[in-house]
Amino acid sequence: MTTEDGTERDLLPTATPARTRAAVRELLRPHRVLAGAGFAVLVVATAVGLLTQPLLGRIVDLVTRHRSPDALTWPVLALAGIALVQGASTAWGMALVSRLGETALARLRELFVERALSLPLDRVERAGSGDLNARVTRDVSRVAEAVRTALPELARSGLSIVLTLGALALLDWRFLVAALVAVPVQAWTARWYVRHAVPLYARERIVTGAQQQQLLDTIGGARTVRAYGLQAEHDRRVTARSRAAVDLTMRGVRLVLRFYGRLHVAEYLGLAAVLLTGFLLVRDDAVSVGTATAAALYFHSLFTPVNTALVLLDDAQSATAGLARLVGVVDVRAEEDAADGAAPVTGPPGVVVSGVTHAYVPGRPVLHGVDLEVRPGERVALVGASGAGKTTLAKLVAGLHRAESGSVRVGGAEPDASGRLVGLVTQEVHVFAGPLAEDLRLARPGADAAELREALAAVGALEWVERLPEGLGTVVGEGGHRLTTDRAQQLALARLLLADPPLVVLDEATAEAGSSGARVLDEAAERALRGRTALVVAHRLGQAAAADRVVVMDAGRIVEQGTHEELLAAGGAYATLWRAWSGSRSPGESVRAAEGGVPAGGGTPAGGGTPAGGGTPADGRVPAAKGRPAPVPPPSSAPSPAHPE
Repeated sequence: MTTEDGTERDLLPTATPARTRAAVRELLRPHRVLAGAGFAVLVVATAVGLLTQPLLGRIVDLVTRHRSPDALTWPVLALAGIALVQGASTAWGMALVSRLGETALARLRELFVERALSLPLDRVERAGSGDLNARVTRDVSRVAEAVRTALPELARSGLSIVLTLGALALLDWRFLVAALVAVPVQAWTARWYVRHAVPLYARERIVTGAQQQQLLDTIGGARTVRAYGLQAEHDRRVTARSRAAVDLTMRGVRLVLRFYGRLHVAEYLGLAAVLLTGFLLVRDDAVSVGTATAAALYFHSLFTPVNTALVLLDDAQSATAGLARLVGVVDVRAEEDAADGAAPVTGPPGVVVSGVTHAYVPGRPVLHGVDLEVRPGERVALVGASGAGKTTLAKLVAGLHRAESGSVRVGGAEPDASGRLVGLVTQEVHVFAGPLAEDLRLARPGADAAELREALAAVGALEWVERLPEGLGTVVGEGGHRLTTDRAQQLALARLLLADPPLVVLDEATAEAGSSGARVLDEAAERALRGRTALVVAHRLGQAAAADRVVVMDAGRIVEQGTHEELLAAGGAYATLWRAWSGSRSPGESVRAAEGGVPAGGGTPAGGGTPAGGGTPADGRVPAAKGRPAPVPPPSSAPSPAHPE
């Protein structure tokens, strides 16, 4: 799909009709007993209900033969009994079918969310967040609505149609033939509708996703839009996207109106044929007036189920289009599939990066042929000025992005973003709304209170957690107790300990806590890294000094690597950075850093990105080397503005 500004959108995949049907069968297969029970109960309910028309015909015959009023007693009581049995069995059958649909839908949602969360960030970015957002909201809502209303009604209507036609044949086969006069018109109408509705609704989904993407882009970049006076242009784009969505919606409305009109023609033809057949058969004494009445009532009773079934094609086509988009995401083969097929990692894994080149924007690579090996259990610090490619390399190792070329192997397999093998902590820490204990259990659902307290104590957070109004039960996040930046980072590190991944990637995880808070977070990060392979994006060189090895990056390439002491002795780029950084620190702090007394950890603000240009000595980040400006990649390798590294 092409946006208004000419940018190509590589939308997330949509499943084929065959694959969508197969996915539905896979979802229903574990619930065959429930499906069979629901179907059987609905068959009983429908069959019992079909006794109504013959009883009404019997009453007509009794009246036309001038029988006594007492003769009507049993038919009337039987009608009352049929109504009660049919009502109870229909309710039970519909409940079973609804339960089946909701269970399958819940599983589909779980699969969708699981797969969507494992999608590489670059894949989502190519599609645009509006595409995924439309699937999560509108498509899921359409499918859920169809499951709750269309599926039970469609099942009941289908049974009613089949059994009613059978009942007509039992009265007299000629009534069935007369009723079938309406079928060609109905079938042609249904085929005509499906042929036009399927592409229309599929197109509507895409246009709606584009509309949401435009709204997200405009709202998310509101400050930039105002700063550059682009309000009119963005208003034009939003209006164009909205108008396109409205136009498609109105086309759908007109399509449905024409659909209804053709159904009414079929009803008229069929009922006229049944009444004419009844008249001829009664005239020839082939059937009684009551039987002809029952036949007419049977056909009239078909109006509701036939119309319901055909009208539900509207919901079915809309839901099917949404379902295909959900199944398309579920079927995406993410990195975790490769990890699942690999041998399990029993200890700290090694990391091998071979010839990796990566670009957020085609033709503007951020990394250039990077080769790096991290031995099992080794702690490696990535340093360099802003824009050097440190964060990008860290995200590739964490499985958030896929390398454009080359390979990244963790423990012999491709990295995944599921958190089972690689734990990632960045400056963008999110505190989930709800009890603090449940926030922690996201990392280990079965953890008990003692395990939660142990993890909190390990990162120095237990003391302040126990001072909260309700301790572990305190509601945090949106609408709850607000946590400071350093406490939110401690919570993230506690989750990391609970998840217990063998490889940890820290990217700017401790920088914005202030001098005292940074010390606490550095100690917490030190505990979290013990016994694990670690890759640390170090924006304070004191963190790099404690690492087993330091890797220096510049303009997307590795320019130096070795121990802290080896790189100082070499007098290269790292030594220059170290002299610039240590010159801004107090003598005692510089000595402690040089001796490895500052624990390794990452660091940046909890809500911001890496400052362009590398930062200043006062904030403790890596400055540009003295005597020269911070390295700026040439235009061919400049990173995307949305991805400073």
